[in-house]
Amino acid sequence: MAEHDRGDLVRIWRIALVVLGVALLVVGGLVLLQDVAPKRYGGILLWFAGALVIHDGIIAGLVIAVNLTLRKAGRRVPFGVLVIIQGAIVVGAIMALIVFPQIVKQGIGTLNPTILPLDYAANLVLFYGVLAAATAVTIAVYLRARPQSRRRRTNNDAINRARD
Repeated sequence: MAEHDRGDLVRIWRIALVVLGVALLVVGGLVLLQDVAPKRYGGILLWFAGALVIHDGIIAGLVIAVNLTLRKAGRRVPFGVLVIIQGAIVVGAIMALIVFPQIVKQGIGTLNPTILPLDYAANLVLFYGVLAAATAVTIAVYLRARPQSRRRRTNNDAINRARD
């Protein structure tokens, strides 16, 4: 049996994932055509446009801004720390996208008070606090687990820059 090199394995996985993605799109399209009334297509299209604007215009911009700020502030912020912070921003933004409609609707009011019974704004603030704490702990664990040689080299680079 011939062994595949790494390039072949990556190509096989890539093709399999593309085929899976296309299959899921086809299934989603069929379900949409069968289960959703055509008069609702406009609302779905508007929702997709809004999601695109929020993702590309707000969330991606925020992640890039934080990345650039951290890079300029620390000059040597470890890549792993950047990834952890970016992940936390994405999780927080997704939660905001999920919860903001409930907060707005709760402000408008509903005919049935049992539909939106929770204090969604306070729960979102609490979620952000827990997310910030979890992010800080994750960064601390990551920095502690980094190899000593990399830490020493980074510290030596910082000392040498301070001397210059």
